[in-house]
Amino acid sequence: MKRHGLPSLTNTSGPMSDRIRRGMLIKNNGSEAVEVSLSSRQLRLAPDEEAFITPEEGRSSPLRRALQERSIAIVRPAPPAEDEALSERLDAQ
Repeated sequence: MKRHGLPSLTNTSGPMSDRIRRGMLIKNNGSEAVEVSLSSRQLRLAPDEEAFITPEEGRSSPLRRALQERSIAIVRPAPPAEDEALSERLDAQ
């Protein structure tokens, strides 16, 4: 349903639902270390430290909370090769 010319936010069909999710490079932009409990691992970032996260980790509530608090920022999407390397490394743990 469209209201005022805007698409419905509850419609799950369409190009956004079919897109391929990618991991991200994130960074702690604060002056103190940040810890985020993800389902697959405990992520601890020192100030100015960067880390890659998987697409699944990017959807986790604790990470989203840290992003909203601006203690962590997204630097850029991860290229497919980095996504695969991180997934393999986490699977091996």
